[in-house]
Order: sequence, then C-alpha cells, then structure tokens
Amino acid sequence: MKISCRPFELALKHPFSISKFTRTSTPLMLLKIEYEGVTGYGEASMVPYMGESYESATAFLKLVDWNKIQYPFDFAAIIAYLDSLAHGQPAIKAAIDIALNDIQGKLLHKPCYEIYGADPAKMPVTSYTIGIDTPEVIREKLKDAEAFKVIKVKLGRDNDREIIETIRSMTHVPLYVDANQGWADKIKAIDLIYWLHNQGVVLIEQPMDKNNLDGNAWLTERSPIPLLADEAVQRLADMDQLKGAYHGINVKLMKSCGMYEGHQMILKARSFGMKVLIGCMSETSCATLAAAALAPLCNWADLDGPWLTKNNPFKDPAFESGKYVLNNLPGLGLADTTSDLFL
Repeated sequence: MKISCRPFELALKHPFSISKFTRTSTPLMLLKIEYEGVTGYGEASMVPYMGESYESATAFLKLVDWNKIQYPFDFAAIIAYLDSLAHGQPAIKAAIDIALNDIQGKLLHKPCYEIYGADPAKMPVTSYTIGIDTPEVIREKLKDAEAFKVIKVKLGRDNDREIIETIRSMTHVPLYVDANQGWADKIKAIDLIYWLHNQGVVLIEQPMDKNNLDGNAWLTERSPIPLLADEAVQRLADMDQLKGAYHGINVKLMKSCGMYEGHQMILKARSFGMKVLIGCMSETSCATLAAAALAPLCNWADLDGPWLTKNNPFKDPAFESGKYVLNNLPGLGLADTTSDLFL
C-alpha cells in the first residue's frame, strides 16, 4: 500500500456556535491509499472537543503496519488492530476505514451503499444546521438553507426560545434540535421540550450532560419528542448502557471509527428498538458520502457538511429535493477532483 496524507483547514461559511464553544474552521486530515492500482480516499475531521490534531493523526499513521492490511478486508479485524495501536483517535481511524471501503467498492465494482445493503430509494432528507447566534445572523444563515427540507438548530444557552421564534418567523419546515448537553435542570428541560414539540421539532439530540444517564432517562420517559444520544454514544461498546435511556442514537463516522462500526451501531440500535440519526462533523464530500451510503438504513440524516464550508476540496454531492442522490460509481462515488490535493 502507498499512503499519502495532507492537512487541510476546512473554512466554515459562518462562525459555528454550540452550547459550549464557537469555531470558524475545522482541521482535517485528508488520506489517500493506493492498493494494487486502486485509489481510495478518506478523511479525518478533527473537531476540537474530540482531542485529535494534525500531530496526533500523523503520529498514528506512522504506527500502522500497512502490510497487516490485505484484501479481502476484514474490517472487524482492521478496527481491532487500529484500536490496539492507540486509545481513542476515532477520526483518523475513520479516515483509514473510509479509504479502505472506497477501495473495496472499486475492487468489487460496487457502490458502498450496495455492499452495506442500503436502498438509495429510502434515502431520508438531510438537515441544514443553524448554530447559536443573534437573530440577525440566523436570518442570514437561513437564506443558505433554502434547498433543504429540514433545519437543525443548535440550542443549549439562555436564548433557546428566541432562536426558535426567529426561525419560525421565516420558515415552517420541520426542525431537529441539538442541545449539546446544554440543559442542566430537568424540570426546565421538559417544559422546553413540550414547547418545542408545539413548534414542530421532530427530534432532540443530547439534552443533558452525557454522564447524567438518569437525567436523560427521566426526560426520555416523559418526552413527546424522540431524544437521541450523541456525545453519550461514541463507539459500539457504549450502546449497552443506553438502552432505555434514550429513544435513539446519533451515529457519526468520526466517532465510530468509520463505516464498518457505524453500520454495526445501526444494526444494534435496531435490535434495541431504537431510532437512528446519521450525522456528521464539519466534513467534506468525502466523509459525508461515506455516511450517505448508510443513510438509507437510518430514520433521519444530518449530512450538511459540504454546504457549511467555503472550501470543500471535492465536488459537492448530488442533491435533489433535500436528499443526497447516490450514484452508481463504485466505492464512495466521489467525483475524481482530487489529483492535485496530494502533490
């Protein structure tokens, strides 16, 4: 195998604020793996709260003995091997997994979605995320969301109702809400949840602190809106403790170490009777197309990464009527605009 990687700073169209911090860009590590004449692309989106960096990603790639990874790929064994090299670092592990899935699809002459048994006709609409901001800026952001059928709203500060009222003054599309652990008082939270239900909110991610299992379970028992674990569920091994504490989970490839384990999490959620949202970090078309290959297996999708950035280095995915349109190209289906990225 021949491995190439490139640090890349993904610039956001607007400052992106959630309950605990604001950022204007996200560091990525773009990865290219060449195997027997076939090229696969991967991506690590290293959002600050996950603790990864260019330095940690580069160091991890140097630990990998690429001779241990041979086709046909045993993804369970590959993820176990990568985990044995270092604790954590799911984003750079995801980059490897995504690139290998791209290669596998190309070697089999099949799209990744076909390999994972996903039907493109069952693609859910994807949402467009509005970060916490002033009413003036929120109105400006909504202009960028006109092609989307669902808006995802970041909440978790003291102006939650104002944000929703601002959005409702401009659009009545369904809303997803992500509190990012921002609600501390369960009585105030359940009151807000009922108000949000009346405002057309379809789901709520991570209402309270991820470590407050009892508090989140208390809300889940009473909520008229599905409540999803996000920060509380990173990997497949986290899921057993969540049964009954949430209505569903948010799967993100940058948390799950890529497509293989993300798919395993979807299957396990289904076995628990839980619903699934597949989401993304700040990502390019590369990683979001990997997630889109699994999206038809999920209830909801939040894969807006390419449309929140100013410098997506790849062609934007095909998008119609608020949904990704999956093509029949083998692998990820990523348009080949990458020739100069790794020079």
